Amino acid sequence: MIDFKSTLKIALNSLKVNKMRSILTSLGIIIGVSAVIIMLAIGSGANKQVQANMESMGSNLLTVRSATAKTGGVSMGTGTKPTLNIKDAQAIKKQARGVDSVAAVLNSSKQVMYGNQNWQTSIYGITSSYLYVKNYEIELGRTINEEENNSASKVAIIGSTVESELFGDINPIGKTIRITNVPFKVIGTLKSKGQMGPMDQDDLIFIPITTAQRKVFGVDFPGSVNQILIKAQSLEDTQIAQSDIEEILRRRHNLGKTQVNDFEIRNSAEFQEKMKSTVQTFAILLASIASVSLIVGGIGIMNIMLVSVTERTKEIGIRMAIGARRKDIRSQFLIEALVLSLIGGLIGVLAGIVISLLIGTLFSTPILITLGPILLSFGFSGFVGIVFGYYPAYKASLLNPIDALRYE
Repeated sequence: MIDFKSTLKIALNSLKVNKMRSILTSLGIIIGVSAVIIMLAIGSGANKQVQANMESMGSNLLTVRSATAKTGGVSMGTGTKPTLNIKDAQAIKKQARGVDSVAAVLNSSKQVMYGNQNWQTSIYGITSSYLYVKNYEIELGRTINEEENNSASKVAIIGSTVESELFGDINPIGKTIRITNVPFKVIGTLKSKGQMGPMDQDDLIFIPITTAQRKVFGVDFPGSVNQILIKAQSLEDTQIAQSDIEEILRRRHNLGKTQVNDFEIRNSAEFQEKMKSTVQTFAILLASIASVSLIVGGIGIMNIMLVSVTERTKEIGIRMAIGARRKDIRSQFLIEALVLSLIGGLIGVLAGIVISLLIGTLFSTPILITLGPILLSFGFSGFVGIVFGYYPAYKASLLNPIDALRYE
């Protein structure tokens, strides 16, 4: 009888004798494991980045937009027909359940000037709660207060992109910029949020919404706004708040039961879940494709083990002649296949981690390496070794000792 320690020693010695063959056999496993780890690291990093971007835009967020105007039967896009106003926002704050904060917005793109510098950027007329709802933070200076909103003061908070383009290294606090020839005093700058897809979250200016309505944009109807943003108290409260908001606005806009809404409500939680699901599905798809290399590696192990059985037929006969049972022979070759696969898996794990970090550094790609995918890949490599090593091991155990001894 051959014990496990002896069987393992024999297996390792056999692999050492044929080093180059062992390395080439493990290559499929190495590539497969490293590919799975790289793909999952990229997928997890992308998922984390999406989540961070969504949170930077505001969590538990509901966005109410004005209706879509039509010209000659052609839709002009959401928000082109002014149907929302500041009083709608106030009503939602007072009457809707599960609401933490409400902000009204009026925005458009305008040319901004400081001295001989000018820049085209997005101007947002906001209520004082907007920064809290959208998770913006002040870098220097202060935010817009209620008194400045009530008096339509000409004050502005600028994003880091606008600050860089207009002021360079100059401290912008207290300086005067001109928006469509209207002078505004800079009272604050925003902490950078960075890029989210094609959108630069720092290329903007905030001014009081009343100032935007009366002095910058001009509105067809007093108090008109493009959007109303609602921050719910929790993720669970978004659905309750959404239902209440729809009911409140339909009642305020005098819409009958058969009339369609003249506004649109978007739930950021639903969008976040869809984005996360899409990224996760894509990561799993990539990992599944990479896993094909593991299967190919397993087939390679099976082929080499079959060759090994043929080469060592006489050895098998001698072992059986001195007392080795069929299960001992089977265990010996199965352990060889498992060791070969696990060594390939270990090298693949190390290669996958190193290559993932290099990709993240060279291409500025978000990478997230976690223990789960590493253990999964390593465990799967062992599973592949057992599955594909079983048939050669089983074939070796069926050899007749006398025929094996006569084999040349």
